[in-house]
Amino acid sequence: MSEIDRELQVCDEAVTLAFSVLGKRWNGMIVATLGSGSTSFVALRRAVSGISDSVLSDRLAELALAGLVTRTVDAGPPVTVSYALTPSGESLLPILEQLGSWAVVNLSAPTD
Repeated sequence: MSEIDRELQVCDEAVTLAFSVLGKRWNGMIVATLGSGSTSFVALRRAVSGISDSVLSDRLAELALAGLVTRTVDAGPPVTVSYALTPSGESLLPILEQLGSWAVVNLSAPTD
């Protein structure tokens, strides 16, 4: 295998790994929403229009497992739970912004 083939294989594996997390519906929107700062589950659910409680819970658990989101419990009273981006999650924000800009230019619906 040539050096170029090895580099392409590593790139393909890295892109596949990135999209295994970011390619799931809602994950990019959750990360982008948390880019505004730490927030509660309810505020996230309101901000990510159309997501169900169970899917949001699952996605937050996946993002936490991937090291992109932290979950903090404040014993209160009352008990509160907040979610925030880790430094790794924060490093995704410029990439998501670039992806959004690209989508506006390249994936916009055609006008009739």
